[in-house]
Amino acid sequence: MNFSPKNKASNITLLISAFVIVSLILWNTNSFFKKFKEEERLKMEIWATAQLELIQSSVDQELGNLTLKVMGNNTSTPMILVNEEGSIKTHNIPEEKATDSAYIQRKIRQYSSENEPIHIVQEGELLETLYYGNSEVLNKLKYYPLALLLIICLFGAVIFFFFKTNKASEQNKLWAGMAKETAHQIGTPLTSLLGWNELLKSEDINPDITKEIAKDITRLQTITERFSKIGSVPELREHDIVTETEKAYQYLKRRSSKLVHFAFNSEIEKLPVLLNPPLYNWSIENLVKNGIDAMKGKGSISIQIEQKGQNVHILVSDTGHGIAKSDFQNIFNPGVTSKKRGWGLGLSLVKRIVEEYHKGKIKVLSSSKEGTIMQISLKANV
Repeated sequence: MNFSPKNKASNITLLISAFVIVSLILWNTNSFFKKFKEEERLKMEIWATAQLELIQSSVDQELGNLTLKVMGNNTSTPMILVNEEGSIKTHNIPEEKATDSAYIQRKIRQYSSENEPIHIVQEGELLETLYYGNSEVLNKLKYYPLALLLIICLFGAVIFFFFKTNKASEQNKLWAGMAKETAHQIGTPLTSLLGWNELLKSEDINPDITKEIAKDITRLQTITERFSKIGSVPELREHDIVTETEKAYQYLKRRSSKLVHFAFNSEIEKLPVLLNPPLYNWSIENLVKNGIDAMKGKGSISIQIEQKGQNVHILVSDTGHGIAKSDFQNIFNPGVTSKKRGWGLGLSLVKRIVEEYHKGKIKVLSSSKEGTIMQISLKANV
């Protein structure tokens, strides 16, 4: 199910049908409640009549026994019987409560609001007044529509989140498709640039220029490959974590401001890790660029690699303004950014690449006004 134009009419029909069915259930439940209440009223009137017969049956013992049998059948409806002198008798009320006058008075007021009292009259003289409450079955039935509404609301919430998730999934597929199409479209001018660069090499120009152009073309090819992998499970192969990390580091170092001081340090010379290099390098670049933005283009960036048992930790440090501790987890959510420009997708993408694709971990190791340290943890393939 989705809210696309093709299925919109059927979804609306489904929702209207569900609303009609729910309305019919509620109407039927309410009708049943009223009918049950009327039958209970009739039962209590019969009981009141039996009570009057009991008062009059002192000369007819057989009639009295029949009346007692009728009265004894009522074992569920709570009742309070008050005579003209104010004497009180209770039925189907716990004995420990029956002697509590304050409790009885509260019940009389409650029963009066629930059901109209029944007056037991003989020859125009009021003998007793019968106050009765709803039986246990009626009380349960009274709350049944509320329970049903709650279930319906929960069911509606489930449907809503299903639709919302389904729509988000479709949007993700759309973005993935656009990313792949972008990668495909970039491929054509890239091929042309390669040809032009070869022509430049044949001209009498500084070879360092064509060398740097070649690096940027390679960079564009890497970006194209990254976009082409969005939405699909990347292939992981064994690569040296030190070499791949330094590769991303060196590229950014050469193309960043001279006001940014770069440092690279590794406790290990070589360590094999299952990686997808284009995506892993993308993660490192995102962390470094975030650090540069946090420093407003001036400060120090350092990358350190260390091994702890079966895990390798890649620490990316900056001297920026820091992150509030309450935001240590939030910064990895899509759309969260402290920059005036940007989509807030960088760290969200890094988290997905590290944790979903490489089965690793990423976290804010520490942060203060002096700077932030981000840590990527991956399992060594040894």
